[in-house]
Amino acid sequence: MGFKDEWRGVLVALILSVLPQHVNSREEPIYENYMTDAEYKYFLKDYIFFEISYPQELAFTYKVNPSSFTPAWNVSYTGASLVPTDPSCGCGYIRNHEEVEGRIAFIERGDCSFVSKVIRAEEAGAIGVIITDSDIDNDDIYISMVDDTTQRKVQIPAVFLLGKNGQIIKRTLEKLHLNHAEINIPVNITKLDIHKLNQPPWLVW
Repeated sequence: MGFKDEWRGVLVALILSVLPQHVNSREEPIYENYMTDAEYKYFLKDYIFFEISYPQELAFTYKVNPSSFTPAWNVSYTGASLVPTDPSCGCGYIRNHEEVEGRIAFIERGDCSFVSKVIRAEEAGAIGVIITDSDIDNDDIYISMVDDTTQRKVQIPAVFLLGKNGQIIKRTLEKLHLNHAEINIPVNITKLDIHKLNQPPWLVW
């Protein structure tokens, strides 16, 4: 690890130490650190972007922030299925594991730690995880998905999606009686200005 990496790690640790943490006693501690869009972009990694190609009602580009305890999203997927898990929180045995296997699990925040959710998805055969806030009114607070200190390891990438986006995606799929959306992830937007992206009309970046 180089000098810059060491100081970057110290900076991130310092930032996370002063941000509020929330504990959910229903299963195990949930370590969450709240950041606004501007704070996250300034202090931590770059965002990852994905786009939905189907259904058309959701065909926009979405912004997510990567977990700190999972591998980076280094593999590109085109036309991958994004499948909501059952249960939606992903905290217990995933009953629709046959639909999740070989696909990207779509999980709601809450009831257990982020690590537990990703482990459950991995056990169900998921190739990646998108976790969304359960609060549909959350349109700018990103949550830093950090390790829950249980020292469990995961082998698949995971990212966090704003509740506004996630809940609209879930409700639209339910309305259309679809069990998945098709997505491309990650999407390279380096040559585009952020205001030129095909952003969801209900959200302002």
